[in-house]
This record gives sequence, C-alpha cells and structure tokens, in this order.
Amino acid sequence: MTFYLLVALIAGVVSFGASWAVLRLSHRFKLYPGIRDRDVHTTPTPRLGGIAIVIGIVTALVIASQISWFDLVYADPFPIIAIVASALVMLGLGVVDDLYDLNWMTKLAGQLLIAGFLAWSSLQLTSLPIGPDGGITVLSPTLSLIVTVLAVVLVMNAVNFIDGLDGLVAGVTIIAGTVFFIYSYLLSIDTAQTAFNLASLVMAVLLGATAGFLPFNWHPAKIFMGDGGALVVGMLMAVSTISVTGQIDPGIDRSQLVPAFIPLALPFAVLIVPLLDFGLAVLRRLRAGKSPFSADRKHLHHRLLDMGHSHFHAVLIFYAWTAVVAVGALLFLFWPWWWALTAVVVGLIACTAVTLAPLSRRKRIEAVAQSAPEGEAALARFDPLDAAAPDPLSDELDAPAPEHLAEARPEEIR
Repeated sequence: MTFYLLVALIAGVVSFGASWAVLRLSHRFKLYPGIRDRDVHTTPTPRLGGIAIVIGIVTALVIASQISWFDLVYADPFPIIAIVASALVMLGLGVVDDLYDLNWMTKLAGQLLIAGFLAWSSLQLTSLPIGPDGGITVLSPTLSLIVTVLAVVLVMNAVNFIDGLDGLVAGVTIIAGTVFFIYSYLLSIDTAQTAFNLASLVMAVLLGATAGFLPFNWHPAKIFMGDGGALVVGMLMAVSTISVTGQIDPGIDRSQLVPAFIPLALPFAVLIVPLLDFGLAVLRRLRAGKSPFSADRKHLHHRLLDMGHSHFHAVLIFYAWTAVVAVGALLFLFWPWWWALTAVVVGLIACTAVTLAPLSRRKRIEAVAQSAPEGEAALARFDPLDAAAPDPLSDELDAPAPEHLAEARPEEIR
C-alpha cells in the first residue's frame, strides 16, 4: 500500500504543478473558447486541464517502472505502453475538440480506434463472472474484442457527459476510484497472493492526478479538464475494470454467488451516475430525432440546478449518490447481504430526500403565493404554474418577496 500511495502522491504533485502551468499559459495565449448556451459558467475559462492530468499520470507510471516492487506489473511492459500511448492520443483528440469543436462522428471514430488498439494490446474483457454454478463465462476472441471496445467507449463518454459542473468529474473519480482501488487491491492479494497489479497501479496514479487537479477545478473553477481530460479519465477507469477481470476466481461456487457478481457489478456501481446520465441523454436525443452525441442542457447536473440547488450543493449530491452506490456494492464483500442491502437502501433514501428537498420548498412557496390576496404580480413571480411567468426558474425568483411571503420564502431558491 505504501508504494501505491507514493506513486499517487507523485502523480498528484506533478498534476498540481502542471495545472498551474497550463492555467498560466492558457491565459497568456488566450487558449479558451467562448461561453456556449449549455455552459453553467459565465466567464471564459481554459479547458486544457486534461494536459496536466495526463502529465501527472505518465510521470508517475514512468517513476513506478523504476521501483522494484512493481517489477511484476512491468514484466510485460506492452500493456502499459499501450495505455500511455492511448492516453496521449485521446488527450490530443480531446484538446483539439476543446479548442475547435470537432463533430461527433470524428470524436467517435477516434474513440473506437483507441478502444480497438487497447483491445489489440491484450487489454480485453476475456471473461465475465456469470455462468453455471456461479462460475465464469469465457468470451470468444471476437466477442471479447467487441465487448471491450463497446465498454471502453461507453465509459469514456459516460464520464465526459457529466463534466458540466466545477469539480464534478474529479470528485466522482476520486470517490469511485478509491472504492475500486480497494477492491482490486484486496482481490489481487486474495487471488494472486501479491498486492501489485496493473488495475491497482493505473487507478492509484489516476486518483493522484485528479486529486492534484481538483484544487484548480473546485468551484469557482479556474480551469476545466475539458474533453481531453474527461475522456482520458473514463478510458483509464475502463482499463482498470478490464484488467481486474483476469483476477476472477473460476472456482467460486454458488454459495458465494454475491461475491461472484461483484467484479461485474462494482464497475457499474462506481460509474452509476455518469452511466445513468449517458443513458438518459442518448434516449432523450434519439427520441427527439437527434444524434446521441449532440449537446444540450438537460443533463442531470443541469436538472439539479433547475430544481433550485446551488452549484455547490449539486456537486455534493452527485458525490453522495456515487459514494452510496459504490461503497454499498463493496460492503457486500464484507458484511452479510442483508446488512449491506440495508445500508444501501438507507443511503439511497437519504440521497433522494436531499435531492428532492428544493421541490418541497417550492411547493410550500407556491401554496402561499396562490392564496395571496395581492393579485397576479405575486403569482407571476412565485408560482411557476402561472402562465404569466415565462420562466419559473428565472432570476425573478431572487427578487424581494412581499411581506406576507417573506417567512415562507427560503433564503436561496436557486
């Protein structure tokens, strides 16, 4: 564990320094785009933070190669070389998109090629923890290639889709990645009798790099990781998941059915928020007759803001949902299933209550506004159902309330 902490610290320090340098250079040479309609921020902000994250990751991986304890991981260096090369190419594609807005077909083609290269380099989903008697199912070479490519592209885009609020992707990565690191670390000790494996190493340097970048990305963000950073983060999370499948014990019996499904369930659990947002976005756009990769302002984080959550609260809610589902999935390995399930249910109820809290406040305000005797002016301001209110979530809600509504109106509606 000490050496993992060391490489994570190296990645974090390098990423922090590189973030400062990229920020300075971006402002000096005006390397930032204008504000788009779907953006939450109102000030032009550099989107090249992914460069700093990748610098931290690559530096830590190079230094790890010189640490003797990681000799087993670097015994076959080709997978790590493939990961670094893919990260650099993905970063380049993302940076070009951040600066010049590539069309979605170009980006998707690049993602498919990179995912295909990773699969060709032996980083494939060769088996799944489902099968007769709680065993595993070994995939055919063709199916393994297809599933791997789809999984990598799916996770990359899912992570990229939630990159809409300051600190959101970095924080979710740290929370989910920490849970996944613990799982891969313990699984390696249990199955391979060694703590050193590719999945844990990749996740450790990713955690360090995102932690080093987060201070510059915390609200109000000085710099964004952009598509270059988000796509690389998603790619590395997918690579870690794929690497871990090779550690699944094929001899597990049906009495250990729940642990057998953890390798399959945990990657989805730690990525539940981005995968949910991705799925909803694709369905929404296809139903509207649009490309699934077209941009809009209807992501989950946009909806939280529209419900009345502040930027800070919306990010914390995403963190909470991620933590509950990811940690809950891990608990099934250590606790009896009924205790783990109870903890997950209680956590989900608490998250739901916090998420929906602004709606109950609004309902209370609307009820008072609808019974107010002062006419339609108050209704237009405080009743979102009134036809006179063109945008119920507009800044008119921040105007001073009439005296008879003052006590019913919370300090901050938006």
